[in-house]
Amino acid sequence: MKKFLYPLLVLFLSACGSGKGCAPRFSDLKSQYPHVIYHGAHEPSEVVIKRYPPAHWVSLGQVSKKAQGAILVSEDWAFYQHPGYDQKQIQEAIRESVEAGHLTRGASTITQQVVRNIYLSKEKSLSRKARELWMASKIEKVLGKNKILELYLNIAEMGDGIFGVGQASEFYFHKPASQLNAKEGAFLAMLLPSPKKYAISFRKKQLTPFARRIIRSVLNKMVMAHYLSSDERDQEWNSALSFESSVDQTIPNEDLSDPTQDEEEGKDESQDLQSS
Repeated sequence: MKKFLYPLLVLFLSACGSGKGCAPRFSDLKSQYPHVIYHGAHEPSEVVIKRYPPAHWVSLGQVSKKAQGAILVSEDWAFYQHPGYDQKQIQEAIRESVEAGHLTRGASTITQQVVRNIYLSKEKSLSRKARELWMASKIEKVLGKNKILELYLNIAEMGDGIFGVGQASEFYFHKPASQLNAKEGAFLAMLLPSPKKYAISFRKKQLTPFARRIIRSVLNKMVMAHYLSSDERDQEWNSALSFESSVDQTIPNEDLSDPTQDEEEGKDESQDLQSS
């Protein structure tokens, strides 16, 4: 265990009493499935484990490699290399937060997000974060990377009451997840930090400036990670998403720092995403 985790580990052990019995039976997820129970836009959803899959469940093999790549480079580039937590990203997040005087980002890996969404509360505390890190390192040893990625792709929120790439692919693009192209995958990746808010592009039938910048950035990262060639990226960029009334083929700048101005109007949007 790295030195930077020691203080969090102490908090975790003090909350649990010991290192034993603190983690759930992760092996249950080898044969059972998490179901997200949606309680509306203003109430937190919950997850229950059942023996049968949800209606929109997709196996990892049923999600296109391009969509997987878009989400991986956007959410957790080092997913297949780290042990459940990304020490480098945590250290950078701490440094940025100290410099800014407030929490700038959480630096959670896909594994941490799976653990938090299935097993933990939404409270923001050091003890919960400590348990999340501990459990992330444990679940990887039980389930492995591919199963964890499959779980994430099925429980991640991608709109108001929309969970997982299977449901999102049908809702936004009217196609199965196996047929998603890179730009469609990048659009879903763009939604992940704030799905209800960033889905304004879908409601308006036109990508906002912020959405265009993020999608272009994801496509560029996919080239760097060898999911796409430069020519494939350009071809994807010049193609309209199925819901767009037109496509803007100009290349946006790379300033991804502040989406507030671009997405501000989405805060007061009263139209229900499901009725679009």
